[in-house]
Amino acid sequence: MIDLVEQNRAAVAELCRKYRVKRLEVFGSAADGTFDPERSDLDFLVDFLPMEPGPHARAYFGMWFGLQDLFDRNVDLVEAPAVTNPYFLNTIEPHRSTVYAA
Repeated sequence: MIDLVEQNRAAVAELCRKYRVKRLEVFGSAADGTFDPERSDLDFLVDFLPMEPGPHARAYFGMWFGLQDLFDRNVDLVEAPAVTNPYFLNTIEPHRSTVYAA
């Protein structure tokens, strides 16, 4: 996991608590060593605590915007339970790294 994420772990944990995140993982270039500070975005897998659809949507977008503001870069926020494509899973699985777990 890159220093940018490590250095902001406390702020990320605060966002996770605010938006009822059960687990947040980083994947992609920030996890596999190919991160380019000038051009790379950040890729996160998120799993939320159970909630109704309205609060869930607010939590998702709040978390997404919160991460983008915190890191001042584009963020891809993928809901872990929605990832069912085996090719995508095989691509991210070797380098997933937990940032937060409730």
